[in-house]
Amino acid sequence: MLLPAGLSLTDEEQWVRRMLDRLAAKEQRRRPSDDDLLERASDLATRYLDGKATPTSVRWVENQRHRWGSCTPDHGTIRLSTRLQGMPAWVVDYVIMHELVHLLVPSHGPAFWELVERYPRAERARGFLEGFSMGAHGSAEEC
Repeated sequence: MLLPAGLSLTDEEQWVRRMLDRLAAKEQRRRPSDDDLLERASDLATRYLDGKATPTSVRWVENQRHRWGSCTPDHGTIRLSTRLQGMPAWVVDYVIMHELVHLLVPSHGPAFWELVERYPRAERARGFLEGFSMGAHGSAEEC
């Protein structure tokens, strides 16, 4: 990293600290904690599902190699593949939304997709995930 010439040691330390703080904040947005995921899920449920989906937990899991997410409606738990970490927040939010709707509607019928489509970037996120899957594996994956 290059710094402007003539910075005092104090100014240099402040600049480096500020840049490190920005990088840490960016990383936190790209790799949210389980608590952050639950907060995001609650916000999505409030905004797009009239608060009707109430997950008890949302967490990252490493054992999902063929799905982006899964849920257990009886327990209200949502699991997201760690492969989503680092993807744009709107893509992660789409997968969360997909699983939230499964807390209300178990199948992928018309009622399910009608609720999923309330998320404004649903179609774009599906396209992103399909493109990612095709590029990585030569086939599309499921939520």
